[in-house]
Amino acid sequence: MTSDEPASTEIRPLAGPLDATLTLPGSKSLTNRALVIAALADGDSVLRGALDSDDTRHMATALARLGFVVDWDRQAATIRVGGRGGVIPARSAALFGGNAGTTVRFLTSVVALGEGRFTIDGDERMRERPIQDLLDGLASLRVAARSERGDGCPPVVVDARGIEGGEARVAGAKSSQFASSLLLVAPYARRDVRLTITGELVGAPFVDMTLALMRRAGVEAERRGSAVTVAAGRRYRGGEMPIEPDATAASYFVAAAALLGGEVTVCGLDRASLQGDVGFVDVLAAMGAEVRWGAGRLTVRGGELRGVDFDFRAISDTFLTAAALAPFASSPSRIRGIGHTRRQESDRVAAVARELLRLGVRVKATEEDLVIEPSAVHGGEVETYDDHRMAMSFALVGLKVPGVRIRNPRCVEKTFPDYFERLESLRRAD
Repeated sequence: MTSDEPASTEIRPLAGPLDATLTLPGSKSLTNRALVIAALADGDSVLRGALDSDDTRHMATALARLGFVVDWDRQAATIRVGGRGGVIPARSAALFGGNAGTTVRFLTSVVALGEGRFTIDGDERMRERPIQDLLDGLASLRVAARSERGDGCPPVVVDARGIEGGEARVAGAKSSQFASSLLLVAPYARRDVRLTITGELVGAPFVDMTLALMRRAGVEAERRGSAVTVAAGRRYRGGEMPIEPDATAASYFVAAAALLGGEVTVCGLDRASLQGDVGFVDVLAAMGAEVRWGAGRLTVRGGELRGVDFDFRAISDTFLTAAALAPFASSPSRIRGIGHTRRQESDRVAAVARELLRLGVRVKATEEDLVIEPSAVHGGEVETYDDHRMAMSFALVGLKVPGVRIRNPRCVEKTFPDYFERLESLRRAD
């Protein structure tokens, strides 16, 4: 952060009720998966509605370093990618993914298709985030990939000679990204890949998203319970790849309606969305909001907030949004199934608990859960731990309570660079 950038930003309360219709930026998860598929495809692809953020820039830059042609028209939110039919043009490269889990983890499998030595690294926090489960899965497919420091975290070194294929197992308890990483490259293995996901899979809808995008690009996988088989010799087709608005980003705006009253409509999302995080509206409905679905439209109208007991294992990126609402509910809330988020951009369980306490909220954290009591919330400066979702979710508290300041507001550039401007746009209905 340079000297002319704010160390914190104050969120001005909104009186409500809200009345807003929004079109939000594209999904980070879809954009990065689509970039990988497009690079591996036969022929050129066009991603329309692609997200422009730190995470997606890291992916696009890395693909360009690998020799792929990536032409990004940011004004039009369009990326053109020259597919190389599963060939990795570069014979060596040092790649950097920042703190983007999808970028670092997906690229680790992508470069295995090449020939030569590749390194994949990230920022300080990424170097603390686990990747050993993915390396073990790659090893079973005869890929020589290792944690350079031997701690099961990046940087990763891959001595690539292609992917043999065969039987592979990958643990699902820490991240669904490991399974998605292996599945994205599986069509280009020399033999069929049969991937078994062991243990409980967190973020299961993200694996469904991966398989759906593969299917749209012409590769059908056979799924039976926890096992997925991808036949060798299949190839992704280049073509048009529309990107939905980001459902996790939408959670903050529909939550604002639940918090302040009135209604917010998000265009481009409906029940047919590929993103599991649209399920966050079920949490809002349980908390007393009214949810209406239309063709390409999602509307949430606020009601009196009540506490909720909900397992967020499948939609854990949104638990922070629920935690920001919970102090204003009429009864306690229990947020369950979030232990794996201690190993994400921050230790999210500890960070949320600590910052709620800073604002006067009564909260109790265990390894896996948070219990949040109705509280007299006051203002204060919120530490974000360089975690975009901490900044975006706690900004909601500032819409209700005066004096809330968000430290390091630029951390939202990871996935939503103009988040605070979009939040301020709600004021037109204030």
